[in-house]
Amino acid sequence: MIYNLVIYIYLFGVKLAALFSSKPAKMVKGHREVFDILRDKIDRNARYIWFHAASLGEFEQGRPLIERIRKEYPEYRILQTFFSPSGYEVRKNYQGADIVCYLPFDTPRNVRRFIEMVNPCMVFFIKYEFWQNYLNTLYKKGIPVYSVSSIFRPNQIFFRWYGKDYRKVLKTFSHLFVQNEVSEKLLASIGATDVTIVGDTRFDRVLDICTVAKDLPLVKAFKGNSKTFVAGSSWGPDEDIFIRYFNEHLEMKLVIAPHVVSDSHLKEIMEKVKRPCVRYTEATEENVSKADCLIIDCYGLLSSIYRYGDISYIGGGFGVGIHNVLEAAVYGIPVIFGPNNKKFREAQHLLEKKGGFEINDYEEFKSLMDRFQTDNSYLQQAGNAAGDYVKNNSGALEKIMKAIRL
Repeated sequence: MIYNLVIYIYLFGVKLAALFSSKPAKMVKGHREVFDILRDKIDRNARYIWFHAASLGEFEQGRPLIERIRKEYPEYRILQTFFSPSGYEVRKNYQGADIVCYLPFDTPRNVRRFIEMVNPCMVFFIKYEFWQNYLNTLYKKGIPVYSVSSIFRPNQIFFRWYGKDYRKVLKTFSHLFVQNEVSEKLLASIGATDVTIVGDTRFDRVLDICTVAKDLPLVKAFKGNSKTFVAGSSWGPDEDIFIRYFNEHLEMKLVIAPHVVSDSHLKEIMEKVKRPCVRYTEATEENVSKADCLIIDCYGLLSSIYRYGDISYIGGGFGVGIHNVLEAAVYGIPVIFGPNNKKFREAQHLLEKKGGFEINDYEEFKSLMDRFQTDNSYLQQAGNAAGDYVKNNSGALEKIMKAIRL
């Protein structure tokens, strides 16, 4: 079978790469330990719902569903698997699942062992996961499998002339919950009709985060009554632009949560800032109220910090691509970002709704910020547009919960 040959070649390639790189080495080690983990942790008397995500981004899309099922159906156990080290290494201690491990490579032997050990009663594959041997085996065993937050495009193998055999894997899903109408129409064109457009669960996720956002007294004291600009996941080129503006406009305050929190990068930022500045880990009620710039030199606070902003900036647009725009937009504040945003659907939609703004250089940033500073009506309209975009696209979770049967 050609598919199995490809899997074995890929497995060989990963093992070879593991000799020279730490990421594939972690992957090989993790895959080797999977069955030991399952042997130690699986409760034979429990019923498991299995969630699989390739990496961290896909996991975050499935997370609202995991946590809702956990809350409403506590009698079930949760198994979370990852394919990539970037997901597993970050979430291996995730408390929302009873077991977290790698998904073994999709070889016939691995599939038999894994499914026999776990014996799931229901399975969710998040977004782009279509492992043929796993799906075929689950289908033959009559175990319901759902695809969640999936997106389909014309260039995928399912819709090419040479993908006729592989598209059969789509028939193994009990239902496909897709993000948009394009996906639904593509699937219909090849005879896949067990499909529902539900949207993206990430909107539900950021609304949940917003609801339980942490109260941060030091950030609140820092803000006071000043108009505050919050820059999240920023890189050097981003900081060169907004710090320059901040240095010249004494009426505003600045919060910077850089993507890289290293001593060298933090030192670079503090050298660029020409106004009173304090690091969050060194802040006190006394010194933070006197500062004009607050640098967040730790992780885990950014999604709560946006609530204290009047304007937000999302970094990465002058590099590999922008970071999460929804975490800021959910608070009803305008979102600014650099030019590398074309592949990010939420950014494109925010631009259309006038809640997001692309800047290509300092002059464009200055022009936009000057208007935000002087035209409160424009600022409020932009913020409302961003917040409404998130609210109007939520609800995917409720649609999925109504459709599945536990």
